[in-house]
Amino acid sequence: MIRSEKNRRRAVAALRILAVAGAYYAAADLGLLRKVTVHGAVITPLWPPTGIALGALLYMGLRVWPGIALGSVLVIATLTGSVTPSTALVVAGNTLAPVCAFLLLRRVGFRTELDRLRDGVVLVFLGAMAGMVISATMGTAVLLLDDKLPASRFWSVWAAWWAGDVMGVLVVTPLLLVLRRLRMPRLTDRWAEAGALLIVAVAGSLLATRSSLSMLYLAFPILIWAALRFQLAGSAPCALLISVMAIVAGTDRVGPFEGHTIIEVMVNLTILNGAVALTALLLAAVVAEQQNVRRRIERACEELADLVDQLAPGRSAAAWPSRPGDERESR
Repeated sequence: MIRSEKNRRRAVAALRILAVAGAYYAAADLGLLRKVTVHGAVITPLWPPTGIALGALLYMGLRVWPGIALGSVLVIATLTGSVTPSTALVVAGNTLAPVCAFLLLRRVGFRTELDRLRDGVVLVFLGAMAGMVISATMGTAVLLLDDKLPASRFWSVWAAWWAGDVMGVLVVTPLLLVLRRLRMPRLTDRWAEAGALLIVAVAGSLLATRSSLSMLYLAFPILIWAALRFQLAGSAPCALLISVMAIVAGTDRVGPFEGHTIIEVMVNLTILNGAVALTALLLAAVVAEQQNVRRRIERACEELADLVDQLAPGRSAAAWPSRPGDERESR
């Protein structure tokens, strides 16, 4: 029995590692659909595997890190057609970056519910911006050591690499954390408003990223609506939609990106996607935190009213405002 239980646990652990590797590889395929070349280096404005890797670590812990490394090896082998000693440095960077980000988040008490402002802040600054310095530095250094990148172009390629990895965390990881708490919607949920938000988000994203009138600012009222009414469950998908639409328009050089160089497009995409992700994440966290505080205050008031009833029956009705449910019961 003990041996069979150990074998079952090992099999589950192996399946988890393979699942993470497969998800990492599939996310890389999606990211590479819109790859660009910056000074000879292949860069993506949004690199989803970093978000997948950090999300997997937050879900399942450090035991799945071999899946991140395996997925990174498969991606590099597919891109280059071979595995060289320098590949190990890139794989190490791609693995260490989300692992260090996860350790930093765990160190400061990060909660995956993202229902506090501090959780959103540490995910942005520790999980994304600080953690992804490792992958960008090691990846760009390998290009420099292999004579594939001149020293004068190091920082521009580093910034583009870092921005793509950061966007992967800011856009993909919150969506994965939302999916973890996904439940079947109830008939009383705001179906009409959710449907209206979806239609407006799609139409607004198309107009903002495809119009030659540079109306990118249209994305932010949509994000505010989604965050205020649906918290992270609404703002995270909207942020992903807007970011993807912007990347497609930017790499096609249409709309507000028409006539710009690839460097200018990358800078604009980085600023836009960063602002979109920050707005969606932090505003949703603020709203969730306020709602949690209100619920705790309401529970405390109810408990205090019950205590007053026990000590002096009938006095709580005069001391506390009646609740709607109580009024209905008394009629």
